[in-house]
This record gives sequence, C-alpha cells and structure tokens, in this order.
Amino acid sequence: MSENNENNDVKIKITGLHKAFGKKVVLDGIDLEIKKGESLVVIGGSGTGKSVLIKCIQGILQPDSGSILVDGQEVVGESEEEKEAMHSKMGMLFQGGALFDSLSVWENVAFGLMMNKKVDKKTAKKVAVKVLRQVGLAPDVADLSPSELSGGMQKRVGLARAIATKPEIIFFDEPTTGLDPIMSDVINDLIIESVKDLGATGLTITHDMASARKIADKIAMLYKGKIIWQGTVKEMDQTDNPYVRQFINGSSQGPIKVEV
Repeated sequence: MSENNENNDVKIKITGLHKAFGKKVVLDGIDLEIKKGESLVVIGGSGTGKSVLIKCIQGILQPDSGSILVDGQEVVGESEEEKEAMHSKMGMLFQGGALFDSLSVWENVAFGLMMNKKVDKKTAKKVAVKVLRQVGLAPDVADLSPSELSGGMQKRVGLARAIATKPEIIFFDEPTTGLDPIMSDVINDLIIESVKDLGATGLTITHDMASARKIADKIAMLYKGKIIWQGTVKEMDQTDNPYVRQFINGSSQGPIKVEV
C-alpha cells in the first residue's frame, strides 16, 4: 500500500501496553510501531484483544500501563481536550458499519465534518456526495436511509464516512465480516485506494487472511495478549512459527487450542 521508505517517521509507537478487565489479562505487554503511510494488519482469533488495542490507541479505553505515542505525543492519560484533537486525525470503519439509522446516507458520511469540523450542511452534503462517488456509490444513494442499503453498500458508506474528514490514521475493524468473497475483495481494493489517496496510516484488525494479504504492508499476530510475530506477507508465508502457520492455514491442529 505504501512504498517502503526506511526514513518514514513512526506514526504510532506502542510500548509495554497492558490492559486487563478484572482478572482477565487482554493486552500483556504490546510493543508495536507503525510508520507514516504504512498499512499494518493485526491478525488473531476472536477474543485475542484486537479491538481493545484499537480502543486504547483511540483513547476510548485507558490502559493499565504502557505508552502510546501518536506523532510523538502521548495518548495515555490525555485530557479530554487533547483526546478530541487526536480524534480529529483519525477515521474508523466499524465492523458492522455502525451507521446511524435516523440519519440519511449523506448525513452519516458527513457526520464528522459537521460535528467536529463544523462544516455547514450544504458544503458537507457536497463533500459527502463526492466521497460516496469515490467508493463507487451514485449520488442518488445520498438521500436514502441506511436500512435501504445492502450489506456491501452499507460497508462502502462506512468507508466513505471514515475517509470524509481526510484523516491521517484510519482504523479498520474486521472490514470484510459478513460480506461474500467478491464484495470483500471490492472493499479491500477500496481500502487500498482510499488510504493511498489520503497518504494515511492504516491499522486493520481481521481474521480474514485474504483481506490481510491484500491490504497489508506488514502483518502482526496477536495471541494471548502479546504480539508473537510480525513481518511482511512474504515473510509470513515463509515463517516456521507454528502459531502463525496454524492460523493462516486455518488448521485445528497446532499449538493454538480452541477454548470451548
């Protein structure tokens, strides 16, 4: 998704990140770096802490310990004012689309523009229609309600909303869940184009390996609260790490035991 440039600045730097809920340790000392313009995909099974990691970076959850630097600025322990400024740099494509049923499609897309950037309604609608075109949706979709759209169209609207404010960082939470393989591939292509056009830094969490292979510059595997492996797609295919091999091959046999 981006050219490998060793001189790229680090956009997000995570060090020694811990988060537990009661006795359940979810993140157990995460160290991770994402460079500017890079697309990192974090893979791992359900309940391995992928969503918690994103929420900590966004400042929605407070880690128990550790550091998260975004553009060199500490996120952990920020004031509400600082969090808001940080959020204005970020966009998010939610797993279920998470569109507001009470708003039209264009109002969903322009939500961040009107709420955070204080753009007037007329201008916001123009921007929304333009961004909807970018994700392959015709202008007449703008006035529909989300309930009138198919799952794939809802996902596109969610992507349009994520990029409408031209964020520097975009989070993708299981972007292809619930979509058929062809629509999943369309969404993957749109993610690549959108991030590249913006020059944004992407962080995707998924267990869809076809998606991970397509959109990742780098892949990191999260297991039992730790990053147990990271590297390029090519390195992933050549690794002899038994956890990674089991996960990418979707095998029931191996060191990862499914808890039933």
